[in-house]
Amino acid sequence: MIALAGTIGAGKTSLTQLLADHLNSKAFYESVDDNKILPLFYKNPKKYGFLLQIYFLNKRIDEIKDSYDNDLNVLDRSIFEDALLFKLNADMGRATQTESDIYSSLLANMMEELPEQPHQKAPDLLITIQVSFETMLKRIEKRGRSYEQIANDPSLYSYYQNLNNRYRDWYAQYDESPKMLIDGDKYDFVEDPTAAQEVLKMVDRKLAELNLK
Repeated sequence: MIALAGTIGAGKTSLTQLLADHLNSKAFYESVDDNKILPLFYKNPKKYGFLLQIYFLNKRIDEIKDSYDNDLNVLDRSIFEDALLFKLNADMGRATQTESDIYSSLLANMMEELPEQPHQKAPDLLITIQVSFETMLKRIEKRGRSYEQIANDPSLYSYYQNLNNRYRDWYAQYDESPKMLIDGDKYDFVEDPTAAQEVLKMVDRKLAELNLK
């Protein structure tokens, strides 16, 4: 199992598809466009923050189980990021500390309920895409989801900035599995086919190093 990580607009969905095609495996995508709770969260994060996290947790557990049928299936977000996202909401007053604590406990319990070996609970490789705050904002604006736009809600600026900063610390501290970092500004695989090929070569080398390919 390969899992992608990164802030909003980092390019996780694009790289997931590239990797799945390259490795002849299956891609699993985060439920966004069909997620009825997400727009409600952006309108009223205090009311819908906890419900949104439970929704994502349930979906990600299903994705992990479904991904067991091929060792190189690709998930476009890691379940280990969810605690980071919800902790940020709690720190910004968009969720209560009690809700954050309950969520963390529930996540730990659900991870324990996943099947034991040979099916791993952590990915064989975590690939984190790191982009600058400026790139993050440009991609959020380009993809055009109205509820994500700073023009519609100026308070999102500080939320996005805080989120991008926390991902850097999160990656440094992550130790659940082997990991690698992709510089999404240096290698713009979303727009540049040459950069996409370079990124695939980097991943191939890492997989070979881990004896996964």
